[in-house]
Amino acid sequence: MSESLITNIYMFRNKLNMKHIHPYAMDTRAALLFVLIVIVSISFTQLYNEQESDLFQNSPIFYTDSRSIMDTTVTAAIYDSDTEHAVQTVDKAFERIAQTDELMSSYKNDSQLTILNENNRLEDPSEELLFVISRSTYYSNISNGAFDITIKPILDLWSGKFSPGGTYKPPSQEEIDTTLELVDYKKIVIEENTISTEPGMKIVLGGIAKGYAVDQAIGSLIDDGIESCFVDAGGDGRYIGVKPDGSSWTVGLQNPDKQGEFITVIQLENMAVATSGNYERYFSDAAKVSHISDPRTGYSSQGLISATVIAETTMDADALATTVFVLGEKEGLELIESLEDIECLIITSDKRILQSSGFTTYENTEI
Repeated sequence: MSESLITNIYMFRNKLNMKHIHPYAMDTRAALLFVLIVIVSISFTQLYNEQESDLFQNSPIFYTDSRSIMDTTVTAAIYDSDTEHAVQTVDKAFERIAQTDELMSSYKNDSQLTILNENNRLEDPSEELLFVISRSTYYSNISNGAFDITIKPILDLWSGKFSPGGTYKPPSQEEIDTTLELVDYKKIVIEENTISTEPGMKIVLGGIAKGYAVDQAIGSLIDDGIESCFVDAGGDGRYIGVKPDGSSWTVGLQNPDKQGEFITVIQLENMAVATSGNYERYFSDAAKVSHISDPRTGYSSQGLISATVIAETTMDADALATTVFVLGEKEGLELIESLEDIECLIITSDKRILQSSGFTTYENTEI
């Protein structure tokens, strides 16, 4: 008995202009504008009744598990030849994600990131944290500061205004200008196994840590001999190998206006995809405050509703989706066109759909 596993995250309501052009918060709570729907053909007969018939004993089984980690739902799915091994392997993958969260969460009091933010200094940081912070500067450099992990003071300023006890009014220009003095990725110093920042500066890794965690989980699965799998964390997903029938992993970008219909369907093998966006702007044109702010101006990014990026690693897709969302239509597409093996699809604030020049290579026009 063959069925499909379909993960729906959000529904949307307004009409979209479906025009295609072929040319280019960093917060863990960033909402997805496109629903990334993983369509996986599986055999539940094999999964639950593999011991009832010799026919299934040597056939690959499909095993999947979902857990709440990193403030989102994470799903890991694999094809394996043994159920017990599959369970153990997926457990280890989730452990890798949990380890990343323990190191890089802004909400855990004992995380290395929290210690760094409280003291503006962290000695003997983990190799993982060093790598993610160092890699963040790459995205900052290629985007001229549109991606900046030191944006946390700005996010905290806006959050404080619209939280209980706040004014429920935007911060003044003076408040924004003063806070922006604490935002500058170039002032992160890494030397002699120590990370340091200037007093008052704070780092948030919401725009990159989730993607890194997915890559870590995928690495764990590959190390355990898994050749066909995916891991998805709230829409940031990486897809390895092909399914037992030789077909690629299929990911549908759902039409926000009609549940069950796709704007497009992409096929992925050894690639990742991630989306950043502000779904509230889709629901209401009156939505003015985005959870994704521009670290160069201190204001929320307004030009796009969402940006979806395809890349070889989830960390690249995650960080670049945020970057493109901040840069906007013109600069965002120009950046993507300048990078190798990176493609994107964006929806603008006036609901036009645009693609990078190579995005069509991943599309399945037959579905």
